Amino acid sequence: MRDKLRDVLAGYEPQGIEKDDSLWPAAVLVLVYEHHGRHHVVFQKRTDRVDAHKGQISFPGGGQDPEDEGDLVRTAIRETHEEIGVHPDHIEILGQLDDIKTISNFAVTPYVGWLAHYPYEWTFSDEEVAYLLEVPVDHLRHPDSYVPDRRVINGVQREMPAYQWQDDLIWGATARMLTNFLDLWRVAAGE
Repeated sequence: MRDKLRDVLAGYEPQGIEKDDSLWPAAVLVLVYEHHGRHHVVFQKRTDRVDAHKGQISFPGGGQDPEDEGDLVRTAIRETHEEIGVHPDHIEILGQLDDIKTISNFAVTPYVGWLAHYPYEWTFSDEEVAYLLEVPVDHLRHPDSYVPDRRVINGVQREMPAYQWQDDLIWGATARMLTNFLDLWRVAAGE
């Protein structure tokens, strides 16, 4: 599946967002691995001590730092290492998803990465990560995991995607990025 997903992402043109100097550039990593014939995606539950998105489910990632030298792939890999301890040499970047603008004024570029081996010895940042969620892709694709998240945005009621995993709800920008990923996963799976 890794090769098929890489090929699909290579042919995909991610949608950008309009340049806006009020948005802080950020990047996240949709980290995928295979274990016992099932593919999984790694999420993290954010602590209540972080500045933004307290207690929410997210992909590993964060704001771009000067040390990233303007390279958002570096941001995604650095943040993944800092937050959950994945060594950069253990990540193969497969491609990029659509950019997302968050209500917290981030312009997020999501990348898809493949974890070199599993099981993995996760090392959490106690300040940022409460725990990890290792969610099977087939669960996320199952209709029962989808939970409509209805919100009023600029006076218009909209239905946004959300996904249930055990006691946690994956919603907001993370769910929108996840939907983009799952759409491309279906293409890679030949569906």
